[in-house]
Amino acid sequence: MAFFDSQIVQDEAKRLFGDYQQLMQLGSEYGKFDREGKKLYIERMEDVMDRYRVFMKRFELSEDFQAKLTVEQLRTQLGQFGLTPETMFHQMHQTLERMKSQLEQEP
Repeated sequence: MAFFDSQIVQDEAKRLFGDYQQLMQLGSEYGKFDREGKKLYIERMEDVMDRYRVFMKRFELSEDFQAKLTVEQLRTQLGQFGLTPETMFHQMHQTLERMKSQLEQEP
């Protein structure tokens, strides 16, 4: 079975990208959230980033040609911005840590 033919892969991709899009839309209102809303937003972003990291690792470990091609396409696209998948995840993690730090400093 091809990697992308797996119902599990399709379902997880749909959930993951849907959750990410929702959070991105909510993020535009982040400054208006109360303290608990900001904490919840950060927690959900961390969860999505963890799920995304696992999802990408599945691509990397797969022997499927399409999965390998997808990883290479991602690397090429990120490379245009001077990033690798590893640096992208690291920067996302740093951003969330910075958001947590700012939240702790709020009254």
